[in-house]
Amino acid sequence: MTGVTRGQGLVGLVMVVVIMVAGILAPILAPYDPLEQISGANLLGPSAQHWLGTDQVNRDVFSRVLYGIRIDLLIAFVAVPIGAVIGALIGLVATLDGVADTLVQRLFDVVLAFPALILAITLAAIIGPGAFTVGVVIVATEVPIFGRLVRTAVLRVREQPFVEAAEVIGAGQLRVLRIHILPNVLESLGVQVALSLSLAVFVEGAMSFIGIGVNPPDPSLGSIISDSIPNLDVNTAFAIGPLVVVAALVLGFLLLAQGIGRARRS
Repeated sequence: MTGVTRGQGLVGLVMVVVIMVAGILAPILAPYDPLEQISGANLLGPSAQHWLGTDQVNRDVFSRVLYGIRIDLLIAFVAVPIGAVIGALIGLVATLDGVADTLVQRLFDVVLAFPALILAITLAAIIGPGAFTVGVVIVATEVPIFGRLVRTAVLRVREQPFVEAAEVIGAGQLRVLRIHILPNVLESLGVQVALSLSLAVFVEGAMSFIGIGVNPPDPSLGSIISDSIPNLDVNTAFAIGPLVVVAALVLGFLLLAQGIGRARRS
């Protein structure tokens, strides 16, 4: 079981790292500028010059996918940690007071009652579409998840004998949280971070697909897939390229989360 666990985690890590490196090296790997409209290259199929063909306005799809990876991962790696930190702090503070805990949990219920896409449409209508809105949606989605995760972990660890012993000898609540509870709670956050990164990739892709994500002409994986739909009969690779990347990213993060989770339990 340990070998399988390590294998899953390693496969997921390799998938994520390879795609991440491709995005980071996009200025070097991309044969064209992602916004360049190439003369006479309208909806060309895959070739040595254009590995994934070109789009409806003569742009190289492979170059746009590489730069789309950069944008997607930048949003995910900024928004998820912000949501995790805010949620974790709220979850921690809520455990110190019963009234605050009740209010926070009801607030989390309200946020979680909205599916991510409904929340995204609502926020896009209020503050407008764009990468910033995608980040806000991801943060808003992750705060209650991490808040409840930390709250549950704190309440569980707080009942352990070593925590009760620390309280008996006079340790204050903040000291108990910092010294005895937080180190044990942090172990469970790694799994959720990986899961949340996979969700962030999906949220960005879905928002850009329906036109409320990253503003064109900037490339994102979701917007590239959206642009490809009317042109599937001309250039199938137009859609296959970004779809494979999105699927690989989501699967990679999920495998990484499973590997971390099983390694922690073993």
